[in-house]
Amino acid sequence: MSEYGFARASDEFLTLRHELAGQVVQALRRAGLPAFRDGETPATDQTGAVVYVDPDAETASAPVSVSWRCDPAMLGAAVDSLTSGDPDAPVVRYPGIIGLHMQSALIKILLSAGVIATLDNDTMNPDHVLVFAMMSDLPTALRPTFHA
Repeated sequence: MSEYGFARASDEFLTLRHELAGQVVQALRRAGLPAFRDGETPATDQTGAVVYVDPDAETASAPVSVSWRCDPAMLGAAVDSLTSGDPDAPVVRYPGIIGLHMQSALIKILLSAGVIATLDNDTMNPDHVLVFAMMSDLPTALRPTFHA
């Protein structure tokens, strides 16, 4: 059980999820993007694609997800604007807008690298990208084909 009462995925599944997360990080880095796993380093001031591994067995929409993290100074400016009572300032919306723009780019990059990825239909994390597997892990008959 996790700290919130959800069943935790087995060690076997967590190992597979961590392997997939590593492949996602490498695919994004090969495309030239800064990418790292959540918790990989203690610093929270990294910008770029953050790759998360979902440890829960019951609630995981996908085993891995990706989100874009803006520059910490920009996030700080948004928080400052909110706390000073100016929620309509453009700086407040900027991190979310960039996250949504990057969501599309991340999905396209991952798909081109052979990663099955789609947008997350979650109002709490609208900019997240869900990652399910490598296309090479699927039987040939089940692999999606994309035509430009």
